[in-house]
Amino acid sequence: MAATTSTKRASRPRAQLPPCYYEGYLEKRASKEKVFRRLWTCLCGDTLFFFNTYKDSDYMEKLDLSGFLCLVDDGSRDRNLEAARFSLRMKDGEIKLTAPSLEARELWKGFIQAVVELSVPSSLNLLPGQLHMLGEVVEKERRRRKPASLPAAPTTPLHLPLLGEIPACFQPVSRREAEVLLERHPDCGNLLLRPGRDGASLAVTTRQDLNGSVFRHYRVTQREEGGYVIDVENPIPCETLHEVINCLLEKTSGTLQPFLLEEPYEENIAFVKSNDENGERSLQWAPSSPFRAPALPPKPGRKTQSLIRAAPPPRPVLERSNTSSPGAQRRTLKPLPTPPDAELQSDALTDKFKRLNLTASPLAQSLSEELKLKLEKRRANLE
Repeated sequence: MAATTSTKRASRPRAQLPPCYYEGYLEKRASKEKVFRRLWTCLCGDTLFFFNTYKDSDYMEKLDLSGFLCLVDDGSRDRNLEAARFSLRMKDGEIKLTAPSLEARELWKGFIQAVVELSVPSSLNLLPGQLHMLGEVVEKERRRRKPASLPAAPTTPLHLPLLGEIPACFQPVSRREAEVLLERHPDCGNLLLRPGRDGASLAVTTRQDLNGSVFRHYRVTQREEGGYVIDVENPIPCETLHEVINCLLEKTSGTLQPFLLEEPYEENIAFVKSNDENGERSLQWAPSSPFRAPALPPKPGRKTQSLIRAAPPPRPVLERSNTSSPGAQRRTLKPLPTPPDAELQSDALTDKFKRLNLTASPLAQSLSEELKLKLEKRRANLE
């Protein structure tokens, strides 16, 4: 009798299940079972629900696809020659399924991969119309998983930022919406912080599995002297909201984990394209091209500065003079006139280097000797 009661609690009428994307008869055999069972199977959201017949309103068992790994075709023969088998590999085991036909097997594989990966599989042998159906299912499942579609809960008058940072597991949802979030996304955590029903307090909602979903709600109130308290039989005072969450994690030995929802992003670029022959529209994927990083600019060379820049030699000037032939001209080189104060500038440079005491290093001494030679040559030319 106790087992029957537990089964009834685990079941749920079809009207309360997520939207059904595909359904039909499948023969199912888990790893611990010896024979196949023919069950009416419904893919509702990202969960498979199994019924005895299509007329039943309460399901017998369900299979959450959050632990999905892959689908593998099974080539073993069935008593029904038209039937097609395949295996559903999960993190906790393998489940063998048998579809009534090859086409039904491809459709089941397509719908399962579409809701799990949120993309239309391209490796299956499906018609354009069937691919379009899968594209619609992907869009519906994305909208179903978005928490933004939930109505906003009443805002709390507490000035939470004044008492510290709000934990990342805080969600502005009601009690019922918190239960839906935790049940739809079991891999994201099983504990969230939310506003209380009265708008003047907070609450913590948790979810665990025990022959179905088990929800618990805990009130968290603000103390007049500061901080918070978890209102249980023996109230637990906490200084901050982070301490409230950490306290619940420690009390349950890590069984509870904060709820952190991350929305999925597309891995490929998709677009809808019309067929030129029949006008039918289908979902297409743009070809992926390898990413090429832009070339880095060349590193600038190190500019070395010389300690002394020698004065450049005088530039010759081309002077044109008329020759005996009227069409030809002779060019002669004539040096530029030397300024009268060149000797004074040269002496000033020599005195300047002496003042700088550049003869202390070998490099400065060699440069000074070279400059001295150039100055003597210049004086000889001037004379």
